[in-house]
Amino acid sequence: MTVPRFNLPDISFTEKSATQIEADFLAAYKSLTGQVLGDADPRRKFIQALIPIIAQQRVLIDNTGKQNLISYAVDNSLDHIGALTETSRLQATYATATERFTLLEAQVQAYTIPVGSRVTAGDNVFWATTEPLVIPAGQLTGDVQVQCQTIGAAGNGYLPGHINQLVDPLPYVVTVSNITESEGGIDIEANDPYAERIHEALESFSTAGPEGAYEYWAKTASQTIIDVYSYSPSPGVVEIRPLIAGGEMPGQEIIDAVNAICSNKNIRPLTDFVQVVAPEQISYDISLTYWINSENAAAAEGIQASVDKVVDEYKLWQKSKLGRDIDPSELNARIKNAGAKRVALVLPAYQKLDRYQVASERTVTVIYGGLEDE
Repeated sequence: MTVPRFNLPDISFTEKSATQIEADFLAAYKSLTGQVLGDADPRRKFIQALIPIIAQQRVLIDNTGKQNLISYAVDNSLDHIGALTETSRLQATYATATERFTLLEAQVQAYTIPVGSRVTAGDNVFWATTEPLVIPAGQLTGDVQVQCQTIGAAGNGYLPGHINQLVDPLPYVVTVSNITESEGGIDIEANDPYAERIHEALESFSTAGPEGAYEYWAKTASQTIIDVYSYSPSPGVVEIRPLIAGGEMPGQEIIDAVNAICSNKNIRPLTDFVQVVAPEQISYDISLTYWINSENAAAAEGIQASVDKVVDEYKLWQKSKLGRDIDPSELNARIKNAGAKRVALVLPAYQKLDRYQVASERTVTVIYGGLEDE
């Protein structure tokens, strides 16, 4: 069963239980004829042969009804619901980076790197220049944007210096290297965040500057944005802080994209001055020791692996929402649920965060204290 979104109650348009469908058929037959069909009656066997077909049709009818509701709709059905509020699904985009081309020696006249010149990091991912690069006479280097030729997030995360191989030979060019980390590659927007934006679309109908309107429009800049907080630190100033999936800070491209959208004259009230900045990171440490019940000695290795996993999940949970308080009780509960008998939690201490802040782990020390009797 698909769980409906937005904490709405489940709804069913048809009865799908094969047992109940058969009972309804037999009751209807008895009402019409006055006869009760026994288990071996050929007429009952004929009805039973039809039940799987009817049950499957009921499932399809139920699903069709649910695909008309934003709480259940997926894929193309959700796209059609989005069209009702002019909220289109965000499409996949290509990652970009800044590439530096270095010549063997300065030329006496301007040297042009053609648009479409390809570079790579030595893997099967290729990058191409998005415009001609003209290196003026007398200079050795020039910088130009390169775009990943594979759409989506596959092109993200190439650190400076990694995209360093020239695919298409160019005279006089001796080295190539990216001088910025690649970013901006995004897979097509998934169903749940898209449904969330459709649900928030009513906020976009106002141009009076409410928080919700700015937050709605900021999320349209990239589906990697999982949370946004907007507020006014002073009269006439609007500060927008987007948070990226995984608790990452937004790069300059995301900041510029959010600023361009939220500063549009059709969205921004005339008197507002929009500033897009990264959330304020509040660092915390994890320091704890845990013990496992001696009765679970045979499963101790598996429990240790589970504890390591839930600690990682806690770190992600803690930084996946703006303003989420640093909560040691959440960490303690997760470790206990993973199978630990006892947890001696030294850090973190509880800390309340403001909505523009996000928690970020610094040092993590998790010690297995061994087995312990009840």
